[in-house]
Amino acid sequence: MDSDGTHEARGTRANPVPRPAAPPEGPAVPPMPTAPPGAPPRPDGSAFLAWLRTPRPKAAPGVWRFGHVPRPEEEPEAVPARQLISGAVIAFLVGWLIWSLLWNGYLGGWWLLPLYAMIPDSWAQPHSFGAVVVVYAYYLLIALVILVGVGRLGRWGELWRRYGPPAWRRSAPPSRPPAPEEDPAEWPQLRAAGAVDAAERLAAEARAGLMRDVDHARIARAWQGVRSGRHSLAAFTGAVLSDGAAACLHPSGARDLPARQARHDLLTGQVRLGTTADDPRNPYAYRGTGLALGPDLLGTSLLAVGPAGSGKTGSVVRPLAESLCLHALAGRAAVVVVGAAGAGLGPADAYDVVVRIGNPESVYDLDLYGGTTDPDEAAAVLAEALVGDLADPHPGSDSRRSTTVLAQLLGPFRAVHGRFPSVPELRQLLDGAPGPLAELRKGLQASGHASLLRELDARERQLAHPGDVAGVLADRIALLDRPAFAGFFDTSGSSRPFSLKALDHPVRVRIDLPQRGHADASRILSRLVLAQFTASVTVREDRSLFACLVLDDATGVVTPEAVRGIQRLRSAGAGAVLTLRTLDDVPRPLRGPLLGATGCRVALSGLTPWDGQDFAEVWGKEWTEARDVTDRQIIAETPAGKAVHMLRRVITGKAPTARAVTVRQVERERWSASELAHAVPPGHAVLSLTDVNGEHAPPLLVDLRG
Repeated sequence: MDSDGTHEARGTRANPVPRPAAPPEGPAVPPMPTAPPGAPPRPDGSAFLAWLRTPRPKAAPGVWRFGHVPRPEEEPEAVPARQLISGAVIAFLVGWLIWSLLWNGYLGGWWLLPLYAMIPDSWAQPHSFGAVVVVYAYYLLIALVILVGVGRLGRWGELWRRYGPPAWRRSAPPSRPPAPEEDPAEWPQLRAAGAVDAAERLAAEARAGLMRDVDHARIARAWQGVRSGRHSLAAFTGAVLSDGAAACLHPSGARDLPARQARHDLLTGQVRLGTTADDPRNPYAYRGTGLALGPDLLGTSLLAVGPAGSGKTGSVVRPLAESLCLHALAGRAAVVVVGAAGAGLGPADAYDVVVRIGNPESVYDLDLYGGTTDPDEAAAVLAEALVGDLADPHPGSDSRRSTTVLAQLLGPFRAVHGRFPSVPELRQLLDGAPGPLAELRKGLQASGHASLLRELDARERQLAHPGDVAGVLADRIALLDRPAFAGFFDTSGSSRPFSLKALDHPVRVRIDLPQRGHADASRILSRLVLAQFTASVTVREDRSLFACLVLDDATGVVTPEAVRGIQRLRSAGAGAVLTLRTLDDVPRPLRGPLLGATGCRVALSGLTPWDGQDFAEVWGKEWTEARDVTDRQIIAETPAGKAVHMLRRVITGKAPTARAVTVRQVERERWSASELAHAVPPGHAVLSLTDVNGEHAPPLLVDLRG
């Protein structure tokens, strides 16, 4: 442990505004990591200014705001292409016919009466120049009137907008650079606060291509600390003038991840997951827009359900973990990613701490007691991990008896030895072995802990009862007392245990679970991490640092206490991302509370109908307009009528009918269980979103490959 009482594995503890230091040797900007083929571009170098100046209009929750063009709420009525083109051609022919009939006098000369009334008799002489000009001007006026009339009838304007040059413009022309007082690359907020020298230095670094998106986000976060009073303006200015874009570095010294697989916008904090499908079931304002998530949405927690191969890890977990790691480098977040070894949760270089449980080569260990020194707190967390899944799956139940049993042993052991017991020692105590209990009694008697002696006496009396839960706890702790874990969960201080108490710093952690051959132990460890996470983040002082737990497989993890813990995360500036293969992995009484506790719900393709029923119930129903259309074909009896019907068939492509439309308001499910099970294409998902402010997006069909 360090001198301040924190674990050595916390290695990310540092002041967000570091002391001014001499510039490091070598280049001012380290070379960018080589991106894999097909990876999204990084906003760095010359592209940084364009990225920074791209508009990001305010949009509905989940919309990718980078370069977003808002759409109207309602879909405009569109005329079918065949009908539009046919109508335009026929209107042109009708106009041509009218002009021909007028020009050749078949309709008489009445249309020339205004011309004769306006021109004097002297202009009517043959070959008079004035007469020729006025007459042809009048002809042109009449032709324009006919052209405008048939153009409106034939919808030429809509034809021009749909197929003319306006539709050929694939992108808008580049906008002019903003004014210096509005240019984010000139750091106007620093200039307004009097830090002009720091703003000039950062603006020069940006123009020289030495700044990246992570640098901008990190320095902006440090400036927020100055504005809130946590750091001094002098320290911030000194760091910027000394290091430029490399100021206020993350304690790891990294300025970016080794590689990126998703598109990130650190100015808004979003990561793009896909594209909202152009589907009638999606609201028109969302169709074709990018779908993105950020801390404002993850703060309400996320649950993703889908079978193996549906894209939970690759399309949801990996981009979110990558985004949170970038936020951690910017000093905005702390992230803990838990999954099976080799699950593809990102390279080890993208994390500060990698705990490989069961791997002898692991540098870090996991603190079984979460870094706490309170026996009651340690007992509550450990009881949740060991037997939380055995508690009554009613939302109001708890594991109080198991917590009491563990507290009766952890308190006396810590009073005697100054530490909590290791896994083998705890197993012996729970089994009621006479030697360890007698030794513990002697230690308590020698130190004079009368209250703890009463706790130990009560534990020994309960050992003889047939309903004692210590046997169940001993069986569960035995799953961790295996040769594969012999070097882990050490409490003697000889290892480097990681504690979730470190989440008050921008740390990046990955915990690899030993799934092969140790599935039950992995579930216990997953419950342990979730319990320690919810217990740690709720007592943090600085809740502006977003903390997130990403659990790649939450099978066997959802318990009544876990649901209550997830409900508390939103107010603690934290969130959790959980994935399940099916909701059958959750006890039936907890499925509704779990879906209600998470603000973001994702149903991936391949869902079963009974899982779809739970999502359909939580998404509820909506009032929609049902239109009952009855078409009756019209039979023409005269030759003229048949000709007209044939012309209508050529124009519209349909037989002439008489249509009766009945419109009524009905209440229907937003997405039914059958649609979720059979109408979601591969690589797609239906998700609903809720941000920390309460704004929500309805269930949307999203292409996760777009």
